[in-house]
Amino acid sequence: MTGHEGETARPRRPLRADAQRNEDRLLEAAADAFARQGAGASVKDIARAAGVGVGTLYRRFPSKELLIEAIYRQEVQRLCEAAPDLTAVHPPAEALRTWMERFIDFMAAKQGMAEALAVVLTDDSEKLHTRTLLADAITHLLTAAEEQSVARPGVAAQDVLMALGGISLIAASEEQRALATRLIDLLLHGIVSN
Repeated sequence: MTGHEGETARPRRPLRADAQRNEDRLLEAAADAFARQGAGASVKDIARAAGVGVGTLYRRFPSKELLIEAIYRQEVQRLCEAAPDLTAVHPPAEALRTWMERFIDFMAAKQGMAEALAVVLTDDSEKLHTRTLLADAITHLLTAAEEQSVARPGVAAQDVLMALGGISLIAASEEQRALATRLIDLLLHGIVSN
């Protein structure tokens, strides 16, 4: 269920390669448009930016709410999947910092869709599931840092997630992305051992 009366989530079957490319371009263009313009972003402009017709957009996403929900799910998935990738190629503290910066960017994009997400994500279990996925990603990063004696032991992933949420809200209300980076520095000083 999507949270819309009468609408049910369609089972996803694998898309042809060209259809998958179209969907990926649509989600990327829509995420950018909603981050910049909020939920009022034009569906026609999104389709144009993705290089597809508006009919293609509506075939994949029959409503703007379903498009926003798909973007949200994709961005959460990308953010969570980034944690093991980052620890594989960066030292633990750098991986943690990079992930935190990505989280702030994710939250900034989410702010642009906040009004529509409030309609789409009405199920508390969905919100809890998202928090669990994000906390699991943070746990992965913290564990990698602890294993190399870079992080203080016992730092709770949920605490880090709440702190990042607060940083995101403060930076958004002040409209200063650089403020978020400075606050991440302060948070890292509390996590990373010297």
